[in-house]
Amino acid sequence: MKLRGARILITGASGGIGHPLALALARQGASLLLAGRPGAALSTVCADVHKLGARALPLAVDLLKAGAPEQLAADAVAAAGGVDVLINLAGVSSFRLFQDEDSTSIERLWRVNVIAPMILARSLLPQMLERGSGRIVNIGSVFGSIGFACFANYSATKFALRGFSQALRRELENSGVGVTYVSPRYTKTPINAGAVSHMASSLKMNMDEPSLVADHIVRAIARDHNEHYIGFPESLFVRINALLPGLVDGAMRSQNRRMRPFAEAR
Repeated sequence: MKLRGARILITGASGGIGHPLALALARQGASLLLAGRPGAALSTVCADVHKLGARALPLAVDLLKAGAPEQLAADAVAAAGGVDVLINLAGVSSFRLFQDEDSTSIERLWRVNVIAPMILARSLLPQMLERGSGRIVNIGSVFGSIGFACFANYSATKFALRGFSQALRRELENSGVGVTYVSPRYTKTPINAGAVSHMASSLKMNMDEPSLVADHIVRAIARDHNEHYIGFPESLFVRINALLPGLVDGAMRSQNRRMRPFAEAR
């Protein structure tokens, strides 16, 4: 896909991956619509994009509010005359034993990680289909292919996002509109701060910088990838888990025991 001049809407643009992603796309000459929670962080991302000589329009939004995804889609189309690429990057996580999850947390994750991306895609699809071109990019996680203990709620939402991406891609075949699912592994962002960070360090998990993940996302879009998994051996484990989940159960047993105290201490 040609990125120069493409009108790209990014949700979660002021987050840990969103900032470097906006800069990476700006360097490719994209015209950006940056959606994020209102505040200084969103303004800073826009200012940094402008320093590169690229266009960026901030769109303050709280995706948890009723009607917010539909309004964001309408605002983006009105501001830019259309959206060529939607990047559903905004996400929230939860690291705790599932027995300790409350209904508010469960609903919050599903609204941000699954419902908002689906509504945004539905809202923007008509103008993409009318042009016969466009791309919907859903940022998932290795947790969307391998269910991790103490992340049951988060894993479930990412499994759902991956399934949605696959089904929609098949539905849109030959329409000119593509669907890309990108699966990062552990990334050093604020969403993984605190107990998650301590757990990951203790277990010596592989950790990626946000800028590396951003570069992978740009590459996946530019090359029209259907699915793009970041990191080895995680990408291998995804394939093994799909074929032999019982084998992965055994391999993760020790890790699960070591993760549990960090989740219980929250």
